[in-house]
Amino acid sequence: MNKYFFLTFWLLAAAARAALSDAEIRDTYHQSYRYEKSQNYTDAIRALAPVIGAYPQGYTVNLRLGWLNYLQGAHATARAHYEAAIKTMPDSIEARLGHLLPLLAQERYTDAEAVARAVIRVDPANYYANLRLAFTLRMQQKYDAAEDIVARQLGYYPTDVSLLTEWGLIKTAKHLPAERIFNDVLTLDPENVTAKAQLSRGATNATTILSPSPAANKKP
Repeated sequence: MNKYFFLTFWLLAAAARAALSDAEIRDTYHQSYRYEKSQNYTDAIRALAPVIGAYPQGYTVNLRLGWLNYLQGAHATARAHYEAAIKTMPDSIEARLGHLLPLLAQERYTDAEAVARAVIRVDPANYYANLRLAFTLRMQQKYDAAEDIVARQLGYYPTDVSLLTEWGLIKTAKHLPAERIFNDVLTLDPENVTAKAQLSRGATNATTILSPSPAANKKP
């Protein structure tokens, strides 16, 4: 690398920084948030055009565009933005957690498993990485591995509705009784759609107390 390369690099970087003022960037984000609040994701994305134009490798703008495109259902575009964010900040956990969303939406379960495991290697107890890993393992019919993850997480979050629901779905996939689990979900979340649907398929009317976590049923 010669001195002319570095000079050009810093001139370009300075030009990019000068392209938008801090106030302009802030106002652009605020406008995007307002559109998102009204579920107008197209305009929320469009509002960020000046920022992504000035800072195409910007971490924050790519992270946000990944999220907005995911909400809009543009999953391939969402993945591209999350991958750009990860490239800029390789140690970012939040970008990888976001990346899982379009991967799961596209049913790219092998890729999602790899991303979730990469997060867990750095942050073993990460709630979202473990929950999404359990889901992707269940969708790959790796039921025992999925249940082991849920068991461990329920030790940390014994009344977490998402984990309990996932546990019930794993049991159902393994053709094991799950009525008690889904009744417990409804105790905690009376309008839970998944639990209602599962119980409507043949659940008993028995009243149950909160079930112990699967970890409690494992021998030491």
